[in-house]
Amino acid sequence: MSVRDAEAGDLAAIKAIYDAQVAGGIATFDTVTPPLEHWQDKLTGPHHLLVDEEDGRVQGYAYSATYRPRAAYDRTREVSVYLDESARGRGVGRRLYAVLLDRLRADGVHTVLAVIAQPNPASEALHRGFGFERVGVLPEVGHKLGRWVDTAFWALVLDDA
Repeated sequence: MSVRDAEAGDLAAIKAIYDAQVAGGIATFDTVTPPLEHWQDKLTGPHHLLVDEEDGRVQGYAYSATYRPRAAYDRTREVSVYLDESARGRGVGRRLYAVLLDRLRADGVHTVLAVIAQPNPASEALHRGFGFERVGVLPEVGHKLGRWVDTAFWALVLDDA
């Protein structure tokens, strides 16, 4: 098992993991699967896209993205982790986040945010384990799979500067 930067050859697997959540989960509020080009764009830029690979198969990925496109937010990133169903509960999310958070620290990022659709006790436990704190809830902001879904915001300050 290893965590590494995503490459073009990983994009179909990343897309498949994400598309499963589009179709049947609430980890994303997308309701239409994005094209492969969407993922190609994430290979470059001011963010990270990492994969966890085992025996040549991508079993999960994590990424960071710009929080908001305004200069005052430049040292804040939003992070997410998505896992293949077969990889859940095996420490894959922890491995991915450990590397991602180290990279963000090295980049001088100050605050990291995660948005977690409710309920999701596994994701909340993962974030709590890295020191994230729940800082707010937006009630019924998404409508997916026939129901209204709340999102909880979690934050982690990476440095004291």
